[in-house]
Amino acid sequence: MRRLTVVQLLPALHSGGVERSTLEIAAALVAAGHRSVVISAGGRLVERLVAGGSEHIALPIGRKSLSALRTAFVLRRTLAALRPDLVHARSRLPAWLARFALRGLPAPRPHFVTTVHGMNSPGRYSGVMRSGEAVICVSETVRAYVLRHWPDTDPERLHVVPRGVDTADFPRGFVPSEEWRDAWKMQYPALQGGRVLLMPGRGTRLKGHAEAIELLASLRAEGQDLRLWLLGTDEPGREAYLDELRALAAARGVADAVLASPPRHDVREAYAVADLVLQLSTKPEAFGRTVVEALSIGRPVLGWDHGGVGELLRALYPAGAVPLGDRAALARAARTLLAAPPPMPVTIPHTLAAMQSATLEIYDQLVAD
Repeated sequence: MRRLTVVQLLPALHSGGVERSTLEIAAALVAAGHRSVVISAGGRLVERLVAGGSEHIALPIGRKSLSALRTAFVLRRTLAALRPDLVHARSRLPAWLARFALRGLPAPRPHFVTTVHGMNSPGRYSGVMRSGEAVICVSETVRAYVLRHWPDTDPERLHVVPRGVDTADFPRGFVPSEEWRDAWKMQYPALQGGRVLLMPGRGTRLKGHAEAIELLASLRAEGQDLRLWLLGTDEPGREAYLDELRALAAARGVADAVLASPPRHDVREAYAVADLVLQLSTKPEAFGRTVVEALSIGRPVLGWDHGGVGELLRALYPAGAVPLGDRAALARAARTLLAAPPPMPVTIPHTLAAMQSATLEIYDQLVAD
């Protein structure tokens, strides 16, 4: 196999699922002996990317402004100098700029790949994400969404490659150290003494935090000593939303049993101390990585049966899938999972290694054709 040069395009390298996938594929390319280049506006993950053997080129390809056309010309010159075998766009504006840049390159032009990471609003602007020679969809849910809203898409170009977790980072039966537990108890005394419901996610209304509070109130009214940890909701700029959640908790009489915390890097330990992990997004998720992470460790997961979360739960843990909006069914399932959770799946097929291997195989097939 000859050494390939692969360029990945995304707006920035701060944090998030798109960024994580970019770094994971960059690492796989380097491990396979290929040249990995990422073009973005930069961010805190650049240092990690470069330390892993990839190259980074700073270019504001995610900035929506009148300067975007000028950026496209700069991108064209950059690609002409790099002479990549393949360009992989992971976001809409970078994909549009890439299409413009690639049209101006002499033949043979690099192959063009896109990944549909989310269910973007239908229309021509979002439709650029299905224009790759190969279009990677992060779940069957996303593939169905693409075909529903852009029915002229050639289904043969769509490749479902689910996001994956590194099972070494989320090992079955993981137990946090005593030092970690002691620090956690001191930091969050409100979570101690009862069983813990964990809801990881950003502080946005679509994540369904209000439903988690309603569930907590319903179960505590039955006499269950439960605490709710809203991990990741306490972020700058989310103060008004947090005030709403606190007001709801107070109105339901559970204010002392709800704790909202900032995002943390030790989410593995958070899963391990939870008795039940919640995924209650009211907007369908494209994938639902937290479901796989929690199940990998061996923690039961409860979520609405729609989008990527429902897809994962139906496949891996059906007892945790509840019809969207059915609060009574949600409470019944929570009682069951807290009292006698069904066995965990024996294996988790959605692994990091599987995702990396499938993506590089798509690259190889394009270059070989």
